[in-house]
Amino acid sequence: MIRQPAVAGQFYPSDPQRLKSLIASLLDKKEAEKERALACVLPHAGYVYSAKVAAAALSSIALPDTCVILGPNHTGFGTPASIMTEGQWQTPLGTIDIDTGMARSILGRSGYLQDDGLAHVYEHSIEVQLPLIRQIKGATFRFVPIILASEEKLMYKDIAHSIAAAVREAKKDVLVIASSDMTHYEPQKLAMEKDQKAIEAMLALDTDELQDRIQRLHISMCGYMPAIVAIMAAKELGAKTARLAAYQTSGDVSGDYSSVVGYAGIVIC
Repeated sequence: MIRQPAVAGQFYPSDPQRLKSLIASLLDKKEAEKERALACVLPHAGYVYSAKVAAAALSSIALPDTCVILGPNHTGFGTPASIMTEGQWQTPLGTIDIDTGMARSILGRSGYLQDDGLAHVYEHSIEVQLPLIRQIKGATFRFVPIILASEEKLMYKDIAHSIAAAVREAKKDVLVIASSDMTHYEPQKLAMEKDQKAIEAMLALDTDELQDRIQRLHISMCGYMPAIVAIMAAKELGAKTARLAAYQTSGDVSGDYSSVVGYAGIVIC
């Protein structure tokens, strides 16, 4: 199966040269030493709004050949916890293979994940990460796509443990990526205040506090479920610290601060 792009030409350029030039303009050109990370949180809006934040995080990481990318379900299609275990995803920069061995290892350990391509067909949250990572890492890059649409805490623990155990068994570096935007469509000041609360919990690697703040403060962070799973998996793999690589809102690009979406890039080591 080759999964075709759903948002090329909308969220990012469909022309390969335009896309390469755009990504190149966003990446950090400094020859700084890259950090080995276990997980990160990246935004997934249109590149004009969020790719600068995602690139700031990715530019600082020594990217491994395999990434497990967790995204929220915006479409409503598919099962509550959907993984694809084989095939390729087409991008303007070429096809990218699913790491079938890693995907099957994760699926075999989980009581919640189902091998289901339907959730992935039109979902943009994973797709928008692929050209960025492909341009940085090159043709060796492979990935495991997982889409989540359930608030069940036991599911988070199950999938996080399944990812961590599969990574340990593989005995290779794997980056777990949570694809998430932050507060949606609130005034700039309020959005930044709410996002700061969620970011504080993520930087503390405190998933219970993150979920509590999301619910108590009504923070419309669309990918908090993937973020929780990524943090849990990273902690099981030994993560001790996290840092904020970049933060901005759509208002910083458009100049309209009356109703913004927030974007954060967080690196977990």
